[in-house]
Amino acid sequence: MIVRNASRGSVLGEAVRPADTFLLRLKGLSRAGALAPGEGLWISPCAGIHSFGMRFDFDALFIGPDRKVIGMYERFRRNRLSRIFRNAQGVLELPAGTIGRTGTEVGDEIRFET
Repeated sequence: MIVRNASRGSVLGEAVRPADTFLLRLKGLSRAGALAPGEGLWISPCAGIHSFGMRFDFDALFIGPDRKVIGMYERFRRNRLSRIFRNAQGVLELPAGTIGRTGTEVGDEIRFET
């Protein structure tokens, strides 16, 4: 799917995969070698993440039920735990640097297009 930051008029990813089953959420990006530009993973439902066993840093956007960014991590490093965002509907994991490149901020509206 394509994911856009509607508030900034930018594309966050053109090849974002959903992880909406228990097994897909469990696997996440743990076996991936890296995320290529334009790739991403939408994990839903999800209120917190970890990067244990990961081989690369990534950006993470926590999205609320109104499709607005409620929390984010730029360059989430390996072997870390995020805080819990209780109101998060899910988390969008993107290549490191995407948040900075697109100017994404807390409160921005995110659109998912299939």
